[in-house]
Amino acid sequence: MKTPLQTALDAVDAANAADPDTSETRPAALLYGERMTTELDRLFPEASDVLRIAARGQHIERWLLPRKDFPEGRTGYLDWRREQGRRHGARVAGIMAEAGYEAEDCDRAGVMLRKEGIKRDAEVQALEDVICFVFLKWYFAPFSGTQSPEALDKIVRRTARKMSAEGRARVLEEFDLPEALAGAFRDQEAG
Repeated sequence: MKTPLQTALDAVDAANAADPDTSETRPAALLYGERMTTELDRLFPEASDVLRIAARGQHIERWLLPRKDFPEGRTGYLDWRREQGRRHGARVAGIMAEAGYEAEDCDRAGVMLRKEGIKRDAEVQALEDVICFVFLKWYFAPFSGTQSPEALDKIVRRTARKMSAEGRARVLEEFDLPEALAGAFRDQEAG
């Protein structure tokens, strides 16, 4: 018999397996969820079930709300991200309820996926650190080629600012970043 955790993870994977983007030979959302779990297990091996499910469901069915449906520019992007967080939280909470989790745990996953309490809530911050590690490890290199040096510097600084001090220190230990980018992570430590 499957545990509630495995039931929930399997349901997230089943939902994400429908992602039409197979540019990396597998559904992108499914691959992203697996990468989130890999990094969570590495960075936070004692993570709670709720954090494990939130990490796996971070981009659940993201393709159903395309970025192009929102206005161009930073405001449109932030509105899209907020709506994605709301949708992801609701979808994951529903999956957790079906798997047998209590309402409190379902609500907690939504808090994490909406990033409520970042910098104040250890689990929300852990999820954000994992998100940043996944971005840097698997998505940064191809993404950086689409950005101007100025835009890339802003993005890296925003990424560093969202991370915990421990997360930034690990980035500096684990990644061979060009000096200009590594400086963004060191600047946060000094600031």
